[in-house]
Amino acid sequence: MNSDPILQTKELRQYFPVRGGLFRRVVSEIKAVDGVDLEIYPGEVMGLVGESGCGKTTMGRTILRVVGPTSGSIIFEGQEISEFSSRDLGPVRADMQMVFQDPYSSLNPRMRVKDLVAEPLRIQGRAHGTALQEEVQNLIDVVGLDKQMLWRFPADLSGGQRQRVAVARALALRPKLLVLDEPTSALDVSVQMQVLNLLVDLQEEFGLTYLVISHDLGVIRYTCDRIAIMYRGRIMETGTNNQIFQNPRHPYTQALLSIMAQPGVSKTSEIILKGEVTLDPEQITGCRFANRCFAAKISKCDEVEPALIDTEDEHLVACYLHHEQSILDE
Repeated sequence: MNSDPILQTKELRQYFPVRGGLFRRVVSEIKAVDGVDLEIYPGEVMGLVGESGCGKTTMGRTILRVVGPTSGSIIFEGQEISEFSSRDLGPVRADMQMVFQDPYSSLNPRMRVKDLVAEPLRIQGRAHGTALQEEVQNLIDVVGLDKQMLWRFPADLSGGQRQRVAVARALALRPKLLVLDEPTSALDVSVQMQVLNLLVDLQEEFGLTYLVISHDLGVIRYTCDRIAIMYRGRIMETGTNNQIFQNPRHPYTQALLSIMAQPGVSKTSEIILKGEVTLDPEQITGCRFANRCFAAKISKCDEVEPALIDTEDEHLVACYLHHEQSILDE
């Protein structure tokens, strides 16, 4: 990459305590995000993909400081923001916005569309009076909604219309980074492509940087320049769109793609993963995918967790099979 990343995480962790017993003591912890290194560059669309429960939504919320990280660094435009106070985060939040998974639950049902879209502008003091009204109308126009929608409540809108309102609200402050959490999962199939096309057009028009979080490989393939594959709180593989879909290297990535029947995707016979997801962190000593891996052949797979290393052309893989091959190639 020729430029510096707009967002970078280093050893980012987000742990949640599990309490039990009579006195509700902490008996364990859920490692939702467990030491993640990630870089997102200006103007690109980065995809974060994995099964439900892998930690990808928590990752997005932690990046935006919706929840404070347990440890690690979050660097946005060269600023370390992981320990910023709420007051310090104020100016930064204008440049980092999120479109949540369920547009209905993320929109205040008692507010009209015009007030929902205007709210971030009012909070940040960006516009008032006539200028505020004009900006709201412009945003509604940008996302392809009729101006009559301004007077409606969320309950009066379809799922696709609510998602467009959520996008308009997120764009109000002209953010530099937009996190999209499952942007089409709550929509009917008939309107999913409309929303995806809207997001692609807006990204090109405004030069936005996206982090797209999804379990839907079709959405990821259609929208993303680079992709990170996540499993049990860790990144297993990162690469360009072509690298991931044409030459998947991690066994977990291969298993995910094996069930994706689309033209242009490296297709093998469907891989059925055996074993269970290890939930107890104390049980993890090596690779957290080892007990389900169909290709594990090296003893240290069960002993030491593999690092995410560059195997070729910034195609990073956390798998000893490819680590060993990289050493041999050298």
